[in-house]
Amino acid sequence: MPPHASARVDAHDRPVVLVVDDDEDARIIYSTYLRAMGCEVLTADDGRPAVEKATDLLPDIIVMDLAMPRLNGWDAIRRLHASSWTSLIPIIAVSAVPISRQTAFEAGCDAYLTKPCEPQVLWSQIRALLKLPARVPLS
Repeated sequence: MPPHASARVDAHDRPVVLVVDDDEDARIIYSTYLRAMGCEVLTADDGRPAVEKATDLLPDIIVMDLAMPRLNGWDAIRRLHASSWTSLIPIIAVSAVPISRQTAFEAGCDAYLTKPCEPQVLWSQIRALLKLPARVPLS
């Protein structure tokens, strides 16, 4: 069984969040806010490096843009779910295309948010999926 399969984030751990978006501004905005909320944040600008980082570093949760130029978010989500090492990592799909909601869930995401998405809304969804308090203690 992969090590991540039984791991859970508790109230005293800093959740590790992988933010994947080809838009640098979105990566910066989400990363800055999530770090302020007590998260450790990793980033990737495309699906391919996202799959590699997720496999190597096993984040607690992934925020995945869907429309990316090389390996899109749908295919990245499918690859992550196909691997026993990353299949249990929750994934929040984020997209500016509202009609992509159904296909995102079909690909395997756990939650879907429409862009533009305020960082507070993203944080609320992360907290819900990881069962975290409003703010993670900085340790």
